[in-house]
Amino acid sequence: MTAAQDSSAADWGPFGRPVFEDPSARALSRVGVVDVGSNSVRMVIFDGAARSPAYFYNEKIMCALGAGLSETGKLNPEGRARALSALRRFQHLARGMGLPGLSVVATAAVRDAKDGSDFCAEVLRETGLKIWVIDGREEARLSAQGVLLGWPGSYGLVCDIGGSSMELAEIHDGEVGKRVTSSLGPLKLRDIKGGRSGRKKHIAAAMQGLSEQMGKQTDRLFLVGGSWRAIARVDMMRRGYPLRVLHEYRMSARDVRETLKYIDATDLNELRAACGISSARMSLVPYAIDVLSRLVKTFKPKDIAISSYGIREGLLYEQMPQRLRNRDPLVESCRFAEAKDARLPGFGKTLYDFVIPLFNSSPHTTKRLIKAACLLHDVSWRAHPDYRAEVCFENATRANLGGLKHSERIFLGLALLHRYRNKRQGTAYEYLYDLLDEKGQKEAEILGKAMRFGAMLMVSNSGEIGKLKWQPRKRHLSLELPRASKDLFGEVAEGRLNSLAGTLEAELSVKITK
Repeated sequence: MTAAQDSSAADWGPFGRPVFEDPSARALSRVGVVDVGSNSVRMVIFDGAARSPAYFYNEKIMCALGAGLSETGKLNPEGRARALSALRRFQHLARGMGLPGLSVVATAAVRDAKDGSDFCAEVLRETGLKIWVIDGREEARLSAQGVLLGWPGSYGLVCDIGGSSMELAEIHDGEVGKRVTSSLGPLKLRDIKGGRSGRKKHIAAAMQGLSEQMGKQTDRLFLVGGSWRAIARVDMMRRGYPLRVLHEYRMSARDVRETLKYIDATDLNELRAACGISSARMSLVPYAIDVLSRLVKTFKPKDIAISSYGIREGLLYEQMPQRLRNRDPLVESCRFAEAKDARLPGFGKTLYDFVIPLFNSSPHTTKRLIKAACLLHDVSWRAHPDYRAEVCFENATRANLGGLKHSERIFLGLALLHRYRNKRQGTAYEYLYDLLDEKGQKEAEILGKAMRFGAMLMVSNSGEIGKLKWQPRKRHLSLELPRASKDLFGEVAEGRLNSLAGTLEAELSVKITK
């Protein structure tokens, strides 16, 4: 570790310095990318300054450029016209927003079509946009980098399905390893002869070949692509899953089998309407679920996670220096939110130092959530006092944050809810609490009440506000309060400290120091 890195660690413990204060991070603000896929054309404008990017603008047009490609060898004429119109609009929007330019990539349909180069030339002539046509291995790499944007240091197999292709990439230690491409996209599969039986044989043979190239892959399977997300929505409905956030949604091999049966037994139009899936996307789901079923049977992953981050996020990740890539996207995003919205930016670190003695034996996975909660503890102060606790919970559980399991979203939400409210019963969100076990709910309550008390001492973002000491075996909680802060320890503050001690089932002592 360099001296600079050591200084950074001393400042922020295991979390490092706030990434968005780095000029190279601020340069990533308002990054515009366009993905010209076989099924859709999408523009995303990222605000990447917080390492966990905000979606400043996001628009998708279902063009089906790859429809009929297997038969004609050319792009779908109607889809081509719609794609050109969409790109004209996207370029106009980008100029109006003052973007320096758009990074445009095209995948399987354009690279495979005989008129793909002609289409690129037409787009350049009509819009001034240069399309970079990437091969399947590069598509796999960029999609895997998108996953790494949300899960730094992850291990597993990334599977990105588009309209005309499916890519696999191995990730480990923040690096992309082996990667392969295939023609297992739904638009191509529906042209396979022999009905579903013929299609399944084709998928099985292709998957066996991919397995031979990729080798054993039994870690997590990360699913990237609109068809996978549509299947996840169906799985959520089938299971009655309460939190409709696709990113980090988990499925098992059994879930995949049950959802395949569910799709086979249910009218697609009914499913489409119930799940809020477009008709164009829903028409591809029966082909995609057969691919997923065989994929899971072949590679036998330990679990399956949906990633909302893919090739577009991979393009953003491509522009980040490595030192930024290594940062925790959750903590950095929360630090950015504090700087932007809190009444006293910087107090989150003081609050973290104050409450962490209650969690000294907790693992790093918990401490990073505590850090995030402390940074977010005051960002919703503008909300109406009667609804502030619920607003905090909703923001935490629905926010576009990377690096958060669904149970961790509930932990963060409950901690922030208890920052403003003693009891969690009686809210509109009780149906979500059970996504976190009872132990986790209790820890979130303790954290929330500790923040609720600590906020009573919030007069400066520098200096010591006091020290908590927790002796779990003796069930004893003590507070050492500097004499300079004695007058802050009024009736309300004392009541909040007593509430924390009650939740800990602890004896309490308070000492005023010099």
